[in-house]
Amino acid sequence: MATREWILKKNCSISPRQLAKAYAALCMASFLVAAYFVMHGAWVVMVFAVLEMFAVAAAFIYFGRHAMDRECISLSEAELRVDLVQAEQSLSFHLDPRRTRVAIPEPRQRLILLEANGERVEVGRYLTERKRHEFAHELNRELSGYRLGARAVVQNQ
Repeated sequence: MATREWILKKNCSISPRQLAKAYAALCMASFLVAAYFVMHGAWVVMVFAVLEMFAVAAAFIYFGRHAMDRECISLSEAELRVDLVQAEQSLSFHLDPRRTRVAIPEPRQRLILLEANGERVEVGRYLTERKRHEFAHELNRELSGYRLGARAVVQNQ
């Protein structure tokens, strides 16, 4: 059987570089307004502008660290490989496609559970509830072909 691959990731509309440019423009606008008020004696406006830019920087850093988060699921003859990337952490799971069970999520259930030989992996973090359900059915269909192939090999022996 051919290799199948699914890449599940966030729908980010802005890259980290564009985010840095937007932050620089935001800082410039905020500090120009604050400088105007400082020149007219309202120095406290600059304090709030600095605090505001620190808060925005923290939010942008968090967003930037997680902009490239993704789940890569690849299915081949030998294995079902699940790579989870979150921030700077990367985890890889190798499951037997003939023994992997897909727990299709019930309505309002959070993630799809893949289980084989006592190893459990949850996927579907970046999918809507409907898409998560569709993906679970699609993956289950793909894996059933491997299970049937394994039964045919055992029966022929």
